[in-house]
Amino acid sequence: MVTLKEIAQLCNVSVSTVSNILNGKTNVSEKTRQKVLEVVRRTGYKPNYFAQGIRKQKTRIIGIIVEDLNIFSTAPIVGTIMAYCEEHNYRTVLVDMRLYYKWSNTWYNDSQKYNSVLQPSVNELLSIKVDGIVYVAGHCRIIKCFPDDFGIPGIVVYGISDSPKYTSIVIDDEKGGYDIAKYLISMGHRKIGVIAGTPDNIHTMKRLEGFQKALFEEKILFNPDLVKYGDWMRASGYKLAESLVSQGVTAVFCMNDLMAVGLYHYLYEKGIRIGEDISVAGYDNKEIAECIKPGLTTNEIQLGKIGHEAAKVMIQMLEQGYEPAPGEIIKIPCRLVIRESVKKISEDASLENTNPVENSMD
Repeated sequence: MVTLKEIAQLCNVSVSTVSNILNGKTNVSEKTRQKVLEVVRRTGYKPNYFAQGIRKQKTRIIGIIVEDLNIFSTAPIVGTIMAYCEEHNYRTVLVDMRLYYKWSNTWYNDSQKYNSVLQPSVNELLSIKVDGIVYVAGHCRIIKCFPDDFGIPGIVVYGISDSPKYTSIVIDDEKGGYDIAKYLISMGHRKIGVIAGTPDNIHTMKRLEGFQKALFEEKILFNPDLVKYGDWMRASGYKLAESLVSQGVTAVFCMNDLMAVGLYHYLYEKGIRIGEDISVAGYDNKEIAECIKPGLTTNEIQLGKIGHEAAKVMIQMLEQGYEPAPGEIIKIPCRLVIRESVKKISEDASLENTNPVENSMD
């Protein structure tokens, strides 16, 4: 293998000049830079980053552990982390534990299953001397992935660390639920149904807290009978629709777009016009939200911003000695995307206890 010294000799420059060019420093002439890069390309020279890291006690490598790369939220987060690290001259090594692929939803509370995959993943990254590790969860929950005496910086993303030593970066679900409710109320709706996720899920609980806060501010009585708990899947949106429609709600807030699609299916079957007879709002802003008709008003989870913040905080810890406050949780707000599925109505119309199914069939 060609060495850095040999590259310098071929170009008739110093080793430090070659090193500066390969590390993106600009204190050399453009002519020299192009000459060195051409020789590097022609010889196939590859820097030995591991050896450099041993000498410097820093490898400029950041490890990323994901619970499953196929979860819809994970890839955009990881992509942004990688891009930010690359811009700041760090490389990344990704370890995909594929937990959902292996065990579906059965591993959350099974520490034996979880640790049988987590510990080898952490050890693999430690063996190549990564400077820090970013852990990306598949959904928000309390997570024990780093011990308190972990020797390098760690960050938990899309979940909450059980240890106050580590920063957690999550979506602001409470604000998200609040914003959806505020918007529906601003459009005249007072009797709003909710198709929620599973009741023990943090996303569900926080979105419902925000929803209730908005109702309270608007002096609207919260009715728990108008909250139906699903399982985040399309079929549960379809199954729970009938109960809410029969209670005369004028709008339904679905806690993800997939359940909203199930609700759409039910409403189409019954001849109930979405955005006319009843309004619907979702959450996530998946691709399907724009494809279905009418387009679904929804809350976009800004996954790119989550990844950007995670990488920024990690590099601040590595380069600036940044020490987060104990138990720091950084919340990234969602973005309300308004489409055609919500109709503005009068307050009187909202308060009428009518059945949209019956009305649509008159």
